[in-house]
Amino acid sequence: MPREPLSRKKARAASIVRILAREYPDARCWLDFRSPFELFVATVLSAQCTDERVNAVTRDLFRKYKRPADYAQAPPGELERDIRPTGFFNNKARSLRRAGAVLQKEFGGRLPEAEEDLLKLPGVGRKTANVIRGNAFGKIAGMVVDTHVGRLARRLGLTRETDPVKVETEMNALVPGPERAALAHRLIQHGRQVCTARRAFCDRCVLADLCPKVGVSIVPPRASKKEPRRAR
Repeated sequence: MPREPLSRKKARAASIVRILAREYPDARCWLDFRSPFELFVATVLSAQCTDERVNAVTRDLFRKYKRPADYAQAPPGELERDIRPTGFFNNKARSLRRAGAVLQKEFGGRLPEAEEDLLKLPGVGRKTANVIRGNAFGKIAGMVVDTHVGRLARRLGLTRETDPVKVETEMNALVPGPERAALAHRLIQHGRQVCTARRAFCDRCVLADLCPKVGVSIVPPRASKKEPRRAR
């Protein structure tokens, strides 16, 4: 299949931004936080875990651990127990302890805003850095690419890439910086409710008319059963 011209792809991306803004006007980051550092912790915990479960855990966690030093100095086993419901708790606790120590030593206990500084922290990749910069600091950041965003970007024909960093690069070229954070939240919501991993419900999708449906197996709506003929 020939590649679509960039100008046409940009125009379609702009239409997607407008349509999803109307469809999901209240889309936002569903992780609960009151500071950039709390969002950092919540984002680390959200790996392979639902936002609802993370929010249930951080409700008590943020009362107990208030500063990076609290994570760095947490007794062995205690932090692990406190975050256990989020899964992969040993790795997550290790990242939070190490990140807490780095923040305390190199940044005076404050979470940095610059991308290059955030990427120095254990447990922080481009996705986490983009989440924090776009949602906690209000900065223009790269597109947040999770499984939903990557899947929808491919189905919508905005990228052919599967690597999240490459998907981000292509999406950054299509979507203006100020639109990226909100669009990511709206794509995630659309991916959970309509264009799911198991099935794309194209019959009730607001993007159906401009979506090329790449890799989508169209499942037609179930036809209603015909009424039996009445005897004359």
